[in-house]
Amino acid sequence: MIVEDEELICNELFKLLENNNYETIILKDFKNALNEILEVSPDLILLDINIPFINGEVLLQNLRKKSDIPVIMVTSINSETDEALSISYGADDYITKPYNPNILLLRIGAVLKRTKTNYNTNGNELTYKELKFDFQKGIIKKDDIEIELTKNEMIIFSYLLNHQNKIVTREELMTTLWDNSEYVNDNALTVNISRLRNKLKEIGYENAIDTRKGLGYILS
Repeated sequence: MIVEDEELICNELFKLLENNNYETIILKDFKNALNEILEVSPDLILLDINIPFINGEVLLQNLRKKSDIPVIMVTSINSETDEALSISYGADDYITKPYNPNILLLRIGAVLKRTKTNYNTNGNELTYKELKFDFQKGIIKKDDIEIELTKNEMIIFSYLLNHQNKIVTREELMTTLWDNSEYVNDNALTVNISRLRNKLKEIGYENAIDTRKGLGYILS
């Protein structure tokens, strides 16, 4: 659910989420925001601070008295005080405008994983065919075989898996890795992809990641 009163931003968020396979709804009745949220009971809320009739942080505070619905603050207020206040009130994440759409999607995916509501996860495990990927333990496993992944390999595989059967550009992967506070240059990304492929090959998935020349990679 998007709780944002600027129509342009609402429409941008709506298109972004729908295009990435999230069923999305926009809050319309700000006077009765809390009741409408509880009635819909969405899997996650994108909440602005400056909304009509009630401050977003106050709305969050009231929501937490009744529900643990995950909330990401998406706001133009770039203030450490407001970020700290939002987190103390129970926000799961805080991202400022203007935001990078890919980063926002990653934050959404991360929150949904933690709260076990991601559309293609089972708790903390992702599945790929007969392969299971335990993100918390950093392993991929099939039957009794388990293979450890590095942090970068986990991030890459998770992103490809969440965009399965879609081409993912190198730029997207670089942005993903950058957001996790590890600088990875272009050559290092190639090395990480190669190592991930070798590990998938060890467990029986030799051609899982395909290179699309000039476009990026696809997990099929």
